[in-house]
Amino acid sequence: MSTTAYATPEQEALEAALFEAKRILVGQDRMLERLFVSWLARGHVLLEGAPGLAKTLAAETMATILGGSFNRIQFTPDLVPADLVGTRVYKPSREAFDVELGPVFANVVLADEINRAPAKVQSALLEVMAERQVSIGGTTHKVPDPFLVLATQNPIESDGVYPLPEAQRDRFLMKVLVDYPNHREETEIARRMTAHRPVASQVLTETDVLHLQRKAEDVFVHDAVLDYAVRLVLATRQPAEHGLPELTDVIAHGASPRATLALLAGGRALALMRGRTYAVPRDIFDVARDVLRHRVLLSFDAIADDVDVEAVVERVVSTVLAPRVTPSQDTVDEQGVWAA
Repeated sequence: MSTTAYATPEQEALEAALFEAKRILVGQDRMLERLFVSWLARGHVLLEGAPGLAKTLAAETMATILGGSFNRIQFTPDLVPADLVGTRVYKPSREAFDVELGPVFANVVLADEINRAPAKVQSALLEVMAERQVSIGGTTHKVPDPFLVLATQNPIESDGVYPLPEAQRDRFLMKVLVDYPNHREETEIARRMTAHRPVASQVLTETDVLHLQRKAEDVFVHDAVLDYAVRLVLATRQPAEHGLPELTDVIAHGASPRATLALLAGGRALALMRGRTYAVPRDIFDVARDVLRHRVLLSFDAIADDVDVEAVVERVVSTVLAPRVTPSQDTVDEQGVWAA
């Protein structure tokens, strides 16, 4: 994002929020951008990275900037669904049951190390992530709006972890890989965080956030851009029909229609962050890897051969041709795709 002389109020608000996040977090620009895209698109994010890469700090910073409530849930093997969504508690003094709402009732919920809890607990998040409501004792309780689930998982450890069910992973708008900082960034982290650590300030109000989310939904998507998103998803289901016959025996299950909706929602949000009221193919291209990587399931043979899902998704994104909707899109190469 860059400030222009004709910046809209929405762009100025987003830039102020993003600059505040970068004042707290060193590096991790891609992660920050994807977090902003996700809350603009009303989606949830799965962050995967080694411990100590500021995933928790990013969640706390986002909650502060957005002016909302924040709850952190540490997932452990002994967690039960009631620990997340709440339960009914009998009150002897009134001879009646009261509902004690769980920690998911917050604007930003950090599900820390989500893969450490069994599937029964993970599935408790399905309703609240998709429907933004919880049913307790036959009564439906709405979670606050805006609502964002930030889940983290550690790819290093394999003991005591449970793979996320496919239905659970599909509820996340994006899966973002968090990498180690480079030398310059780590030097700045050491300088900034060893004394007088910066503290985030609120930049947006709840009204601002809801307004920006509506603005993202209003971003125009040309039919050619919509078709590009659909072809990207279909290429994971019928790769041979989209110039990828070598992936037929590699992909067991392609992305669902929810991936198409996620591509469009993410593309719209990214276009708004870039100061446009319309989406271009580049917006879809830029979010495609984060949207598809957790939705493409490899075959048993591919897993046995140590095929990397990242390489498969990269092959799909690099092969499916992007449309040229305006003569000024000079960033597209001769094959109709961009460099990553």
